[in-house]
Amino acid sequence: MTSGLQSKKQSADTGTGRAGGQPTILILHALFGVSRASELNRLWPGVLLAAAVMLAALPLADRLGRWALRLQGIDSPTAGSPISGVLVAIVIGILLRNLLPLPAAVQPGIRFSVAKLLRLGIIFVGIKLSLIEVVRLGAWGLPVVLTTITAGLLFVSWLARRVGISDRLGTLIAAGTSICGITAIVSTAPAIDADESEVAYAVANIAFFGMLGMFSYPYLAARIFVTPEQVGLFLGTAVHDTSQVIGAGLSYQEMFQDEIAFKAATVTKLTRNLFLAAVVPLLAILYARRQARRTGSATRRVEISKLFPLFVIGFLLAAVLRSVGDATLQTGLAFGVFDAGTWQGLTEQIGGVWGSRYLLGTALAAVGLGTDLSLFRRLGLKPFLVSLIAALAVGLVGFSMAWLLGPHVHL
Repeated sequence: MTSGLQSKKQSADTGTGRAGGQPTILILHALFGVSRASELNRLWPGVLLAAAVMLAALPLADRLGRWALRLQGIDSPTAGSPISGVLVAIVIGILLRNLLPLPAAVQPGIRFSVAKLLRLGIIFVGIKLSLIEVVRLGAWGLPVVLTTITAGLLFVSWLARRVGISDRLGTLIAAGTSICGITAIVSTAPAIDADESEVAYAVANIAFFGMLGMFSYPYLAARIFVTPEQVGLFLGTAVHDTSQVIGAGLSYQEMFQDEIAFKAATVTKLTRNLFLAAVVPLLAILYARRQARRTGSATRRVEISKLFPLFVIGFLLAAVLRSVGDATLQTGLAFGVFDAGTWQGLTEQIGGVWGSRYLLGTALAAVGLGTDLSLFRRLGLKPFLVSLIAALAVGLVGFSMAWLLGPHVHL
């Protein structure tokens, strides 16, 4: 009898009962590292709290974004919000964490959301990015993106070391400023073992200065540049986050009735995003080397899982999947199954709704829920100044490259 009870308990604990739990647990283990059904009971409270914060943040971000657009004279019901929902989710999470006592029961789920849901969200976001768009940007547009990314990474990393902020935080700011804002920060953090307070600080700074660029750069571009491609290249390289680039491009389009500039800005930003898969391994190697020099030890071998984390590989494979679908669409149907409207809707649902909004929103809400504001006093004002100078420097490089090479780009 005792043996039978133990067997039943083990069956229930591992999810291998007659209800067909074993395949489910195998899937959960592959995606999230959950090996036992009992682990789910510990995770649900924190995951549900983070998801609730995300669901509250999305409509709030929409309202704030529409209010911001109306300040610029834009009142289009179809206009998307230039304010990122994931940023609002982080802010709400931080407020809850620091104003209310959170029960211990939610902590495992919060940590799980940061560690696992975030990675899955990044994979989903990959399907929004098509390699075909990079080709369409042209031979002149790609050097603009490459130069801006390289200059941003080198200069910001150097500046961070000069002013004496932590190597991890400097690396996060460099990635967020140079590549794709919030997504770059949360993708780089696991590769360099950054803690939650550093992630939250970097996200807050990048979001703040990216928003300033979103509001000011369209007016600057209108006064200086000649062609709409120049405008688009500048906005796509100088503004940090994808939602902010779209907001800046939309502002320019509505104010000056120029759809080409909006398209050029969007394609340029997506091209920057694609470099995420290459830059994360590079930053991991550079971080390991700097750590070795600082400690005086031999350069430790960076694990392959750090150089090419599964979520970065998944991100790249999703982009390839999108590219193949777009290519086969030219013959009539994507993969011989989906028409243009269905394929576009499917990729937007997976990458935009589930990836960017729900999964990354939940994960970054969890980052906020795990962030103690008292830790920011330890980080001080130096990261803020680094982020300010970084934003100006990347904006200047983007401006210079758009001015020099923009006339050769045609969309």
